[in-house]
Amino acid sequence: MTTLYGLKNCDTCKKAMKALDAGGVDYTFVDIRAEADLKTLAPRWIAAVGANSLVNTRSTTWRGLSEAERARAETDPAGLLAEHPTLVKRPVIETGDTVFVGWTKDVQAALGV
Repeated sequence: MTTLYGLKNCDTCKKAMKALDAGGVDYTFVDIRAEADLKTLAPRWIAAVGANSLVNTRSTTWRGLSEAERARAETDPAGLLAEHPTLVKRPVIETGDTVFVGWTKDVQAALGV
């Protein structure tokens, strides 16, 4: 089963969902702000892909953080993401035990779309 974690209004997430639909890939969409349990998911994702791949340092949310909060990206990335779900680089796609972050050509190829 494939699960796509993202935001409903995220353009990249919309592109990913459209491509998955067109490719016939069955998936479940989970809104990371409203439905996801990031206290459980973030540590698992960080273990799979690393904090640097998961924390979106180019986001508006990141730019609004204090220096102390930004420092938590190094010391407590899971806690930071749980408190600020929009810092998660999107989409996060889980398929089996594999975790993909973003919607790159490599991710699309791996998912067969």
